[in-house]
Amino acid sequence: MTGVAGALYVDDGGKGGLPVVFVHSSCGSTTQWEAQLAHLRRQRRAVALDLRGHGRSAPPPKEDISIEDFASDVHAVVDALGLQRFVLVGHSMGGAVCAAYAGLHPERVAGLFLLDPASDGRGIPAEQAAGLMQLLATDAWSQVIAEFWTPMLAPSRPEVRERVLSQMRATSRTGARAGLGALLTFDPVAALTRYPGPRLSVITAFNEQPGSYQRLVADLPFKKVEGTGHWVQLDAPDTVDALLDGFLASIR
Repeated sequence: MTGVAGALYVDDGGKGGLPVVFVHSSCGSTTQWEAQLAHLRRQRRAVALDLRGHGRSAPPPKEDISIEDFASDVHAVVDALGLQRFVLVGHSMGGAVCAAYAGLHPERVAGLFLLDPASDGRGIPAEQAAGLMQLLATDAWSQVIAEFWTPMLAPSRPEVRERVLSQMRATSRTGARAGLGALLTFDPVAALTRYPGPRLSVITAFNEQPGSYQRLVADLPFKKVEGTGHWVQLDAPDTVDALLDGFLASIR
């Protein structure tokens, strides 16, 4: 499928019901949603896409892109598939992308399910943010990300840790830097405020910071999952499936 910035890989399957569209994290891909796609496709259509620079999609033509640019990838996919109304599910950076899309196209989004969404990156001091971006432009970029992610992967099984880190290393430096850089300027509060529909944020112990969405948006419902790492859908797929089922059942 062709997006604004090049070819986009899409995993589309199932039929019936209100469609659900999944958006992965930074350095992630559609494969991180395998359990959820299989679960939902028994009764409804479920779609996942690789954002530009990730998975099997084309790399971005430049690194200086925004979360709204990633949201345009979602827009290209749902338009090409003819999805007029759907539920959005986003993990980590994908949560920011889904929030951005919902704020820009609230009439299309029947519900917004955020899985441990990324925190507001605007709270990072400018000097620290600039230093991070400089490091991500070097050959040490994957080591920098791995060190940052290690605490968030600590509760995960060894196979989950290896899967996440291997996929990160397989991502292009351009794609990784573009995604993480986009989070430094994105305003999640404005985006979430513009979306009036059903919302739920599912968080872990790693998402209770001042910049966490549920701290910034007072009326954002949230539930906490205990004992998992940041990649909840890989650590506890049955739990995520059950939470998704409950959320979908609440949407008319």
